[in-house]
Amino acid sequence: MEKRTDRPERPDRPQRPVTGRRFYDEQNRPVTPKQFRPDRDAADGFAEEARARPRGRGGSDNQPDQPDRSSAPARRDGAARPPYRQDRPERGERSGHFDRDERPRYENRAPQPDRSIDMLFGLRPILEALNAGRTLEKIFLLRGTKNSLVGDISTLARTAGIQVQQVPVEKLDGLTRKNHQGAVAFVSPIDYAPLDNLLSGLFEEGKVPFLLLLDRITDVRNFGAIARTAECLGVQALVVPSHGAAQINGDALKTSAGALNILPVCREANLQETIRFLQQSGVTVVACSEKATEAVGAAEVDFSGPVAVLMGSEEDGIAPELLRLADVRLKVPMTGQIQSLNVSVAAGIMLFEVARQRVASE
Repeated sequence: MEKRTDRPERPDRPQRPVTGRRFYDEQNRPVTPKQFRPDRDAADGFAEEARARPRGRGGSDNQPDQPDRSSAPARRDGAARPPYRQDRPERGERSGHFDRDERPRYENRAPQPDRSIDMLFGLRPILEALNAGRTLEKIFLLRGTKNSLVGDISTLARTAGIQVQQVPVEKLDGLTRKNHQGAVAFVSPIDYAPLDNLLSGLFEEGKVPFLLLLDRITDVRNFGAIARTAECLGVQALVVPSHGAAQINGDALKTSAGALNILPVCREANLQETIRFLQQSGVTVVACSEKATEAVGAAEVDFSGPVAVLMGSEEDGIAPELLRLADVRLKVPMTGQIQSLNVSVAAGIMLFEVARQRVASE
């Protein structure tokens, strides 16, 4: 192919009058923006002439002459709006604050820990907290770590009924960015009460025990809602397992509307032994399960005496070994198509029946 030689040569461009971008008109001729022309006072003539809205920084008059519909009106005091300045700082830099859509975005950030609960870092601080008798919710230890401090922490935590979990280093790094030394512990915002002392204290004070046992309730909001209902209906204590229960944190406290600060919570290592202990103490254990045959309210069950209501988890209900130990098994009657209730709602219905009979017997 022959090269085209009929194309006119491009004229030499003049020296750049403006530092930064070059601007050209529709015929590819270099132009100088109005606000940078030395023979024109841009501030005085800005309001008289309509300038084209620039597509980039610095502005340009390489657009056809037409009215600018997007130009802002003159200021109220009559002064003309000053022209664009190349050294004008970006929005947000002037005041040091950013709007919601201008805030820096950080992608792929590590999950932030729950700020509503205190944490301890390091093997030695956790060991000293256990020796001091502080109530810990859960302890995370680096998987594969074997030394004397880890052994002492595991032994003391097992004695106190505190859950210890072996996790990889990524889990610990996601909980805190500090030097955790392979150990992180959550400090419980409440103090747990021993069940045997609490039950004996109720009998000594002449009160009729009314307890609520929760089998593997893992959702903190469900747990908080149940605690709030229980406190309102006269429950004297909550009993939860030391493993597989919801973590009592700021969300649980908030959902309970402060009931967890009033209602005693007992943490037991084995709910089977707990049920046997309650039955030997004269407490009737009533299980609320959809597998029961009798309905709440229809069955002739006396709730005016010592009673402990047993509620199951959100997924599979009460564990079979606990359901077999219960003295009474009841269900909430339902006629709808879903045939399923939230555990906090079912607990409220069951606790209301107990409270209703107790009020009627007084």
